[in-house]
Amino acid sequence: MSRADTVHFRHNQAILVAAIVAFIGALPLATARWWLLWVLLVPLAVIAWSWRAGTDADARELRLRALVGQRRVPWDRVAELTADARGRGVVRLDDGELLVLPAVRAADLPRLIAATGQELTDSAG
Repeated sequence: MSRADTVHFRHNQAILVAAIVAFIGALPLATARWWLLWVLLVPLAVIAWSWRAGTDADARELRLRALVGQRRVPWDRVAELTADARGRGVVRLDDGELLVLPAVRAADLPRLIAATGQELTDSAG
């Protein structure tokens, strides 16, 4: 699969902008004393998380990405794709484990299913 066949879901980029503003706002405090430099780590961690965290899907697998690390789930392990009460995308694996899909909302599920190369079917009817 090429990268063009991969569907990427990421959090709203307003989080990144807010973290950059927080970093700039924390600079005067962090530079007042050397032992306050750790204050800059919080907005830097949010910047890294907002840049990296999310869900990638292609015809082979789902990749759930966090600040540190990722989890790959082959499509043949997926038993059900659904949304929870809060509107987040959730996948149930064949062993019953539930995984919340980072940055995937209920409205994104048809696009996620289309990434598999399969058609969306109505299981109720």
